[in-house]
Amino acid sequence: MVGWRRIGFDPAIATWAAAARRAAVPALGGEVLRCGGTWAVGLDLLANGPDGAVAGAAFPWQAVGLQPVPLHPGQLSAVYPGYPQPSPDETEAAYRFRLNRDSAHLDGLLAVGPEKRRMVKEPHAWILGLPLNECSAGASPLVVWEGSHRIIRAALEKRFAGQAGDWSEVDLTEAYTAARAEVFKTCLRRELPGRPGEAVWLHRLLIHGVAPWQAGAEAPAEGRVVAYFRPLLASVRDWVSLP
Repeated sequence: MVGWRRIGFDPAIATWAAAARRAAVPALGGEVLRCGGTWAVGLDLLANGPDGAVAGAAFPWQAVGLQPVPLHPGQLSAVYPGYPQPSPDETEAAYRFRLNRDSAHLDGLLAVGPEKRRMVKEPHAWILGLPLNECSAGASPLVVWEGSHRIIRAALEKRFAGQAGDWSEVDLTEAYTAARAEVFKTCLRRELPGRPGEAVWLHRLLIHGVAPWQAGAEAPAEGRVVAYFRPLLASVRDWVSLP
């Protein structure tokens, strides 16, 4: 298993994506842009219900091959031409990592405290991305490192071994940094552009990121917009141990 799967075009996904786009464009208008004005994070910005429906369009559970679960308001990640640009909000090293390593990361692992120690604060079951508009393949597509979830799981299992108490308070900084370095050395990097009516499912432990915007790539005025969902699991232990 490479840790991701593409879900091909389905009319039910396309209908949902069209409704989500109509809701997304005005919502993104109020977002503060990061990375020199080339990225809107859009956390919890989509006005979907707990069943995933948007403006009367049912969430396409059957088409994406997932069992219905309560959903949070979707993230609306919008990327614009020129991404990424330097920003006073991040260090030069962080900018170079965004530019050269696609800002590769593991969702759910947050930087905590002034020293930004990595801890699991958002243990999620899976990641589902649904493109909302037509864009060129080079318009900052999603990037994954195939098979990286296996390396990350092995590193986490080793770090958590023998740990009692609340695993969300365990510092994973060094274990994660070393595992990610191994991912870069051994895993295939793959770009995953998509179009409305398609979706992409990611294993929750898969390393992924966003590619820089390629010269000549095109997107609508609202940028390349993807809706993401990450429903939470009951515990960090489930996040590590479940398939």
